Amino acid sequence: MTELQGTDFLFRRWLTGPASPKAVFLLVHGLGAHTARWEFLAGHLAANGYPSYALELRGLGRTPERPRGHVDSFKVWDRDILAMREMIERDFPGKKVFLLGESMGGLIGFDLAGRYAGKFAGAVLISPAFKNGMKFPLTVYVKFVPFLLFNPTHMVDVPFTSETATRDPRYAAVMDANPDELRVASLKLLAGFFPVQARAGRLAKKYTVPTLFLIPGIDHLIDGKASRKLFKKVAAPDKTLIEYPEMFHALSIDLDREKVFRDIVDWAGQRV
Repeated sequence: MTELQGTDFLFRRWLTGPASPKAVFLLVHGLGAHTARWEFLAGHLAANGYPSYALELRGLGRTPERPRGHVDSFKVWDRDILAMREMIERDFPGKKVFLLGESMGGLIGFDLAGRYAGKFAGAVLISPAFKNGMKFPLTVYVKFVPFLLFNPTHMVDVPFTSETATRDPRYAAVMDANPDELRVASLKLLAGFFPVQARAGRLAKKYTVPTLFLIPGIDHLIDGKASRKLFKKVAAPDKTLIEYPEMFHALSIDLDREKVFRDIVDWAGQRV
């Protein structure tokens, strides 16, 4: 496992060795996740000539911000992702950079690629969180507005488990034993989804970045219909959607993930 590094922000980096890389991937994880989740995908990318950089989103994983599970605004993450994009440019000047995100990271990736098209050669969106599919208790909705106004860092349980994310029992056990996994979020963080999801439809109409949508057939966490609907709205002529009927939400750690990885590498290879 590659180690976390960084000062202003934390990240992991997987390199390819002495050969010149084909392009570079910038990886953005989802809600409750962390950069170690990328080990399978990043290893596959590196073996095929693509180094990758993965940002540990503030408030999640091993980042020092407290309380864990809270961020004041998605703009904080946008800033760090764009700073990492500049780091990649310094390390690999002139190389194309593909932005890849899973779940919440897919939503963030679509939003950033739509607003900063010139910075990314393409975007890969794994189970993008354009609409929530989780069932929060009624009590969360009842107290959402008053608590958001007067206690925005109030934490609520996020109703998902490792078994709803992956069919791989071995990796589910790894998730359950890892203290970096988080199953709570602040009301402020959850509210941050709304404006980003709301502008996705508007961005789609002027979206220009080559984009790959990867959608599982069985998703307990995200409404896959919203992703398919948004895909149809994307104006970019270079857009691809691949579905995996038997797979669960977290394609990067699910059984048969190698099939997904091959599709990513094949897609990127045609655009390098």
